[in-house]
Amino acid sequence: MAFPEPKPRGPELPQKRVKTLDCGQGAVRAVRFNVDGNYCLTCGSDKTLKLWNPLRGTLLRTYTGHGYEVLDAAGSFDNSSLCSGGGDKAVVLWDVASGQVVRKFRGHAGKVNTVQFNEEATVILSGSIDSSIRCWDCRSRRPEPVQTLDEARDGISSVKVSDHEILAGSVDGRVRRYDLRMGQLFSDYVGSPITCTCFSRDGQCTLVSSLDSTLRLLDKDTGELLGEYTGHKNQEYKLECCLSERDTHVVSCSEDGKVYFWDLVEGALALALPVGHGVVQSLSFHPLEPCLLTAVGGSIHCWREEAYEAEGGPG
Repeated sequence: MAFPEPKPRGPELPQKRVKTLDCGQGAVRAVRFNVDGNYCLTCGSDKTLKLWNPLRGTLLRTYTGHGYEVLDAAGSFDNSSLCSGGGDKAVVLWDVASGQVVRKFRGHAGKVNTVQFNEEATVILSGSIDSSIRCWDCRSRRPEPVQTLDEARDGISSVKVSDHEILAGSVDGRVRRYDLRMGQLFSDYVGSPITCTCFSRDGQCTLVSSLDSTLRLLDKDTGELLGEYTGHKNQEYKLECCLSERDTHVVSCSEDGKVYFWDLVEGALALALPVGHGVVQSLSFHPLEPCLLTAVGGSIHCWREEAYEAEGGPG
């Protein structure tokens, strides 16, 4: 006789703190996993960018070259390059191995809030409080951007890139999606200044957080509102949100020192994770595993599921 299939286990949420790193770079403005989740970057108010192995807690390299605090960073698909943006209005391309500045792109009229590589890491996209997104060619020596997207009426808080789309959130309360294949711009009005936006892992939806302490899940193609998530506090700061590694949960920073998890489909609050005192400024979810990085003050914390045992631990 055939045994019934075991019921699939529900997704485990990262709620066990396995590592705390004092980054030694002033306030940590952003924390970012690299593409495969083995390393992470931290952006400091002391003008430095640092590369870590977060589970081991080891500092691998410090990158210096910004003239003011670093606000965002991203790694390339092959881990050979980094890009960063900061309060000095500059976008910097780094060589990971040597720690050297490869190029410094200048052209924004205000601080650079957000940077991303395209899929091939041939172009850096940067979003600034000057209301523009600029696209910089990593391979040419041209000082000016190859393209400038200036449809926003206020500062750009968030930019994400897929293979053929650019998703941008602005303080003007609009999410804009540029379809590069079709040459079209789609815009959805949320009504409150947007602090972060991202694609779902399956590419079907967009998640938007805004200063009315609400996250919204939108159908990417129609703009239809699929879900709303509330309970956290976001009224003053540019806080980040994301989806868990399997798109099962919506995750958000909060100004009350916690990270909130909601069930994506039901919208119910699944976990309010106490992280620390003060605002949880940044978070990054591992691309493949239930592992979360959070940044509060000058420290980052690494969280895993309850059953997780560190290397060399029991079992």
